[in-house]
Amino acid sequence: MDILVPIVGAPIILFMIFVAPIWIIMHYRSKRKIGQGLNQDELLQLQELAHQAERMRERIKTLESILDAESPKWRERA
Repeated sequence: MDILVPIVGAPIILFMIFVAPIWIIMHYRSKRKIGQGLNQDELLQLQELAHQAERMRERIKTLESILDAESPKWRERA
């Protein structure tokens, strides 16, 4: 029974000294970063992606109207 205490106690002590503090710091750092929202670069990138998506939507509408005019039954094949 006396041997079991150091075998179990040593990993727990090492965990509490080294792993737990780093784990707690990283946890609250990530929580703070999530709470801050988007930075300026991320916001610009999001706006650019939204603009590209809108352009793509317009292109798809144009392609669909061309296909509707040339082959009215194209939607039935898909």
